[in-house]
Amino acid sequence: MLTLHAAPVVRVTPGDAAPLHDAAVAVDGDRIAAIGPLAELRESYPRARVREWPGELGPALVHEGPVPDAPSPRERIHALLRRGATAVLAHHLDDAELRAAAHRGGLAVLDRPRPPALAPAGRADLAVFDADGACLATVVAGRLVHRRR
Repeated sequence: MLTLHAAPVVRVTPGDAAPLHDAAVAVDGDRIAAIGPLAELRESYPRARVREWPGELGPALVHEGPVPDAPSPRERIHALLRRGATAVLAHHLDDAELRAAAHRGGLAVLDRPRPPALAPAGRADLAVFDADGACLATVVAGRLVHRRR
């Protein structure tokens, strides 16, 4: 099912000088189908489910530091998702259980950092942040995996 993730502000890259306002990201499966004004995407995808988010929607983060401590590997990976990260550097996955938890969670495991960005046909890794920078929601490859209530 196609989903429109809509927000008052959408940034294609973290440092966007000209973010899109009243915009959305159309997600089809694990890929981004389109990015643009919400009204246009509603017209283009009239049967899409619409998730409206407060705050700023943009590419999910790449976590470049050590994975946070937690009681279990699953909880360590979930700590990244709660921060809006959907990618982690391979050298920080220091044991087999942690690597397995990252794989099960759908995180991208990278050899080196890359700048986060949203692009049509790219993997649908999104995050929504409030005005204070707290992560409100994280989408990994099109799946909503974290939502702050």
